[in-house]
Amino acid sequence: MFKWGVYIGTTSGIALGLYMWIVELVTEIKVYTLLMNVDFIPVIGDIHWPVYIEWLFHMIISWGIGVLFCYLFMKKIKVTMKRQWIAAFILAGGAATSYFPLTALAIKETPGLFDLTAITYWLIGHAIYAIVLKSSYYRT
Repeated sequence: MFKWGVYIGTTSGIALGLYMWIVELVTEIKVYTLLMNVDFIPVIGDIHWPVYIEWLFHMIISWGIGVLFCYLFMKKIKVTMKRQWIAAFILAGGAATSYFPLTALAIKETPGLFDLTAITYWLIGHAIYAIVLKSSYYRT
């Protein structure tokens, strides 16, 4: 279950990270910066981390979501396609709500708290995350 969760968390986390990176490259709206930002966290926020460590932080969260998704369907909930889609979108939706606290707490430049374009990109990215999370579940 753990290994499977890490796998689907990896595929989903990579999809989200790449999407946000491309959006930021093309639009210059700092959604990737926001996704990778940890500058507001005591102690670790004071360190200028290399990109691969920022990715590791992002992937740790994604692995946790992947493991939780697998746990739900391997231990708690009868597997149906509908339930998997609902769970994937609830988990990704929960992660998507992080836009507001991450933006409010960020020290470095990130999108505005009520920047509708950035919020739209953020929500699309997390919808992609949900789709990849659910779709990856049976690929291992």
